[in-house]
Amino acid sequence: MNNKEKASSLEPEDIPSSGTGSKLETAKLPGAGPEDTTPAAPVATETPETVEAAEQLVAADGSPSSSIEPAPLLHEAVPPIAVRPVFVKKRHNLFEEQPLPVIEMAPPMMRYRTRREVLAFGIGAVAAGAGAGFLLPQATLNRLGVRRDMNSRGKEWLLNNALRVDDDVAEALYSHNRMVPTYTKSQITPIKNNYNGATPELWYISAWKLTLDGLSSGLSISLDIRTLMSRFSLHEQITRFVCVEGWSAIAWWAGLRFDDLLRAYPPKSQAKWARVESSVNLDASGNPDPYFASIDLATVRHPQTLLVTHLDGQPLTVEHGAPLRLLVPVKLGLKNVKAITRITYSAEEPRDYWTPYGYSSYDGI
Repeated sequence: MNNKEKASSLEPEDIPSSGTGSKLETAKLPGAGPEDTTPAAPVATETPETVEAAEQLVAADGSPSSSIEPAPLLHEAVPPIAVRPVFVKKRHNLFEEQPLPVIEMAPPMMRYRTRREVLAFGIGAVAAGAGAGFLLPQATLNRLGVRRDMNSRGKEWLLNNALRVDDDVAEALYSHNRMVPTYTKSQITPIKNNYNGATPELWYISAWKLTLDGLSSGLSISLDIRTLMSRFSLHEQITRFVCVEGWSAIAWWAGLRFDDLLRAYPPKSQAKWARVESSVNLDASGNPDPYFASIDLATVRHPQTLLVTHLDGQPLTVEHGAPLRLLVPVKLGLKNVKAITRITYSAEEPRDYWTPYGYSSYDGI
């Protein structure tokens, strides 16, 4: 498929803590001068009663003799305390792995929490099963004893909303600084020619141009492949290309960064989207069938989003979108338009080729 493929990528002691701690001073004896304001530590005093208590007889088996009743202690005897410096070890690394905390919980509370969590899991499982059940064919539901029928419109609504939630999560997790994994040349695998329809012939290559619309200048600009390759630096990356059909491949790509093109030919200030189009795409019968995909400008600016000119160190072939194709490793392959002929920037999200067929519009991975 022209762009029913998935995004991929190319090649190109602790220092001992000087833990600080304050050394506590020992209490001064009562002979200190008036300028010494530190309270003195309690000192053990010996009285006849304490001596008598300490001198009680001990039986042969080591237990105190019961023949002599110990005298009560009239004054508490407190032994002197030896005070030692205490050093606290500091963490030097905020991300250093720490031991798991020990949480003590009374058995009744533990039983309560366990019952509550099991109940919550059960409710969630039942809800998920019920929601999935409505999507089954009615004949299957009848065999299962379920008589309720959800019409196609209801199923479409449910699926579309589920896709919307998935898109929202993918968009929320997106980060300009989060890179997809890269690989080595030894890990490269074959990549399919997955055009959406027939693979075009070479007829368009000689007259090919890339047209840019929606620019801040108000102009429409056309660029040929020689201009693109001579003006912009090429970047290589080996990344995984993930197709919505369930297959993936690791491929070695090279091309200019989409962000570099965006900086050289900036879109109008209110633009948030790019419509990437291929006018040379054909349907299964070989008739013209323009292919297009919507890409948010945040994804366009990702450093691994390329306008590819080379695959495996060689210029792109027609099967893989010559002379210029889009590579978006953070998106599914259907966003990776082959043989791009036009890029249009807009403030509103443009229509996507696959959205009317029930596919999501964001398609992040």
